[in-house]
Amino acid sequence: MTELGPVAWPTEPIRTERLVLRESEARDRSAFIELLASPEVHTYLGGPRPRDEREMPEAPERRPGSFVVELDGAMIGQVLLRRATGHRRPAAVGKADLGYLFLPRAWGSGYATEACAAALDWFDGVLPGEPVVLTTQTANVGSMRLAAKLGFTEVERFHAWDAEQWLGLRPPVTPSA
Repeated sequence: MTELGPVAWPTEPIRTERLVLRESEARDRSAFIELLASPEVHTYLGGPRPRDEREMPEAPERRPGSFVVELDGAMIGQVLLRRATGHRRPAAVGKADLGYLFLPRAWGSGYATEACAAALDWFDGVLPGEPVVLTTQTANVGSMRLAAKLGFTEVERFHAWDAEQWLGLRPPVTPSA
């Protein structure tokens, strides 16, 4: 069992026009450290989380639904699809939750949209009929635009972590006959 139920990792990396979504590898360690420590990445996530590099495992944890996003052989971000078990909003509990982090140098080129859409396509194939939620700060204009492009619609707004939050829902994709 995984955080998404009995879901197997894709047998091959997921390829888009420009990107590869794959399992994490030891070579991704420095990019993960950069993601965690970046003030820009964490502007809407409570600030950077400086880490002692010794705390980061040599190979980041691998699990279905956790994708490294690679461009030209280098990690530029991460897409996560996991159960929203710890979510405090009733509309999100038990649903798959989409999250993503990209290095600032990868912003503004549509990589997040491309990678998240590919991960959602994978998800629809392995768990058809499952809804997905996404939470972001309303002040994060880029994330709000991305949610709309991916088909998320507002369920509610709430105040948490000293900011207004937005909870969106992407309705289940009905399997085609």
